Amino acid sequence: MAIFKAYDIRGVVPDELDAKQAHRIGRAVAHFIAAGPIAVGRDARSHSPELTAALIDGIRDEGIDVVDFGLVATPMLYFGVEDVAAAAGVMVTASHNPGRYNGFKICREHAIPVGEASGLRDIEALCAKREAAPAVTPRGGIRSHDVREGYARHVLALATHRPKLKVAIDCGNGMAAAGLEDVLKALPIEVVKLYFEPDGTFPNHEADPLKLENLADVAEAVRRSGADFGVAFDGDGDRAVFVDGAGEPISADLTTALVARHLLARHPGARVLYDLRSSRVVAEEIEKSGGVAGMCRVGHSFVKAQMREEGAIFAGELSGHLYFRFSDSLIADDGTAAFVALLDVLGAEGRPLADLVKPLRRYSASGEINNRVVDAQVVLREIEAEHAAAPEISRLDGLLVRYPTWWFNLRASNTEPVLRLNLEADTVDEMVRRRDALLARIRSYAPPAAGS
Repeated sequence: MAIFKAYDIRGVVPDELDAKQAHRIGRAVAHFIAAGPIAVGRDARSHSPELTAALIDGIRDEGIDVVDFGLVATPMLYFGVEDVAAAAGVMVTASHNPGRYNGFKICREHAIPVGEASGLRDIEALCAKREAAPAVTPRGGIRSHDVREGYARHVLALATHRPKLKVAIDCGNGMAAAGLEDVLKALPIEVVKLYFEPDGTFPNHEADPLKLENLADVAEAVRRSGADFGVAFDGDGDRAVFVDGAGEPISADLTTALVARHLLARHPGARVLYDLRSSRVVAEEIEKSGGVAGMCRVGHSFVKAQMREEGAIFAGELSGHLYFRFSDSLIADDGTAAFVALLDVLGAEGRPLADLVKPLRRYSASGEINNRVVDAQVVLREIEAEHAAAPEISRLDGLLVRYPTWWFNLRASNTEPVLRLNLEADTVDEMVRRRDALLARIRSYAPPAAGS
């Protein structure tokens, strides 16, 4: 089914995803996990209650008990799975997608992700098989559980410093506010609130802080109010992107470097991961701080698996996902935790965020540029051949090519014929020159224009 993606299930409601599909998926998930209870949470989209009810019915029809968390952010579901010792969890959300979308994020015990390579294809295959099977008797039970207070304690335990600052916070009418409110009550900060009311139609702007236009409101609020910094969350609260006291956006890889440096002061010699699109500054700062830097693939299931395998204490992606080792068993990406961690950094350093970030802006990055092509794999092979003499070439995720003064990564999209380019160089001039040359090559493989 087209709604089964690399890391989750997602589609337009009701054209691609409806209550009948949700019931099938509930049965398939429960049969695949074959244990209980299964925790379920949902976001504020208008169709989430109906899809959640159908999903829960499907789980219970397999004889598996359900713990219903109600309206929560995705990191709250992850915490709750651990808190109630659930065998699995399902979050009903389409994250940052527009309001007409919905979907399901699935995890096992300890919030271990279920993705394409770790069970999602098995669940897809089970949907049709379990639909025709009779309901199991006795049917699974259901109970409600409120995770809010426990989640707040869990997140606040990350930090020892609680500076008295003014912060502009944009929840984008997503679910971050569900867990953030109790956290804010415990912090001595003054908050300028934007769009805290969960509304699955996202009436003010897209809940995707990776797009610069969606940071405009929080940046303006910082400048207008004289706030020390600002933060914007995505739709389901597992990503956060920051702006400094002048309203200038801070790319997530630089946030990774800041937080990693701070955590390594408490955990000297620890391992920290960064995704291969991140600036060279991340690895440099990790190593300068006495840590061990490790590169990882893009995607939360890959990052979390590598953190577990290698014992990493922290990881960051360019997309705004920051990953924390909350305990020996729980690793999760969490936007509110990222906010608390950055407050901890600022409290320890005693300097403005802009001052801390300035020395990290020592290279010039292109940002991620999407390009439609006829066949992504053909383009990757051709460009790899053209750079065969490069000092370093990796196929860890797409194509990564490194030279002494610049590097680039080309990755194929999982869902469309698009190549994503990220490039960084020592200087702006070199970045522009290398970027434009690569884009010209990539675009020579573009599909014919419509009507041509």
